Amino acid sequence: MIENLHDFPDHRLHGFPDHRPRVTDAALALALFGCSLPGSMITLPGSAPAAPWWPGVLLTGVACGALLWRRRRPRVATAVIVVCATAVSALGYLLTVLLLGPLMVALYSLAARTRRRTANAFAFCAIGLLVSAAFLGGPADEPLILKLLGPAAWLLLPTALGTMTRLRRAYLEAVRARAEDAERTREDEARHRVTAERLRIARDLHDVVAHHLLLANLQAGTLSRMLPARPGEAGKIAVELAGTTSSALRELKATVGLLRHHTDRTTDADTAPDPTPEPTPGLAQLPELAASFRPAGLTVTLTTEGTARALPAGTGLTAYRIVQEALTNVTKHAAVDTAEVRVVHRADGLLVSVVNGGSASVGPRSPGDGYGLIGMRERTRSAGGRIRAGRPPQGGFEVVVELPYDPEEPAV
Repeated sequence: MIENLHDFPDHRLHGFPDHRPRVTDAALALALFGCSLPGSMITLPGSAPAAPWWPGVLLTGVACGALLWRRRRPRVATAVIVVCATAVSALGYLLTVLLLGPLMVALYSLAARTRRRTANAFAFCAIGLLVSAAFLGGPADEPLILKLLGPAAWLLLPTALGTMTRLRRAYLEAVRARAEDAERTREDEARHRVTAERLRIARDLHDVVAHHLLLANLQAGTLSRMLPARPGEAGKIAVELAGTTSSALRELKATVGLLRHHTDRTTDADTAPDPTPEPTPGLAQLPELAASFRPAGLTVTLTTEGTARALPAGTGLTAYRIVQEALTNVTKHAAVDTAEVRVVHRADGLLVSVVNGGSASVGPRSPGDGYGLIGMRERTRSAGGRIRAGRPPQGGFEVVVELPYDPEEPAV
């Protein structure tokens, strides 16, 4: 994937910005041109120059001038320099690094800005042309190994270095892109967690408010009817009404306190700590929950099967809220006075079922309508469990939830 990247911006070469590329290229070209004169006069020991010095200097000057295009037109510049170097080799000059300097720089720039296949093609083509020209017009007494290995070594080295520079730059670009993608992923995950937390708190508020306001409304209606004729019983219901409202206030305080706790985690740590929050409801509070429906005219039978074990706080709270919502739906929508809650401790998880009173009919709305069942499904899904709600063959309405144990969550 990295090898398929195309040309890169010049100012990112070597990892730091090049503010004056033209001046840099001009200075480099002048330096290489200064090496052309001594390079054109080098010969093998005991051999006379095969050609005068000035053609080699002239051709090298043209090659150095082409280096000014190595950033914008790397392929064209390299092709021009290859032609000049081939002509120098054909004239009989000894191919040293002084004469091959412009071609080495051009191949490095080409490899640093183009694909590996392109850079290798230019390099091997240049080596073939130079070696062929050296065999045809080079010094006759030059050793064969120098004619073959000299140009190949001097030209493959800058090509390899340019390719390494391009790959390193591409790797750094990929790392930077992954870092930016990871940052965006963390931000998306944070927003997702905030949304999920808001939905969870909304479900808690719905369960608490729906449950306690329903009981308070039923108790207040009964109180208003019984107060003129039976003041004693009315006083008892008034006490139960006060307990219902107090319980509602406690659970609302606990839920809002949890919301405030999550908000304060992002503020200054020097803020004074809140009082100890209310304990999280769980299966241990199911008997109290079942008893709270008695003033509303609903008798709840609670059955527990299997060997009880310590549950994670999330599993216990999910089971409690689902039972609470299911019984609230029975009270609101089912024309029954009994309901059964069954809790089964199994080896692989917890099974909780809520069934209303047998074949009795339901009210104008089904217990499965509205936001109650949606909230139960969301709770079950967030806990990794399964839920089934509907009318069993014997009539009424049934909610069955299977919740797995979470081994990574601490048990309470």
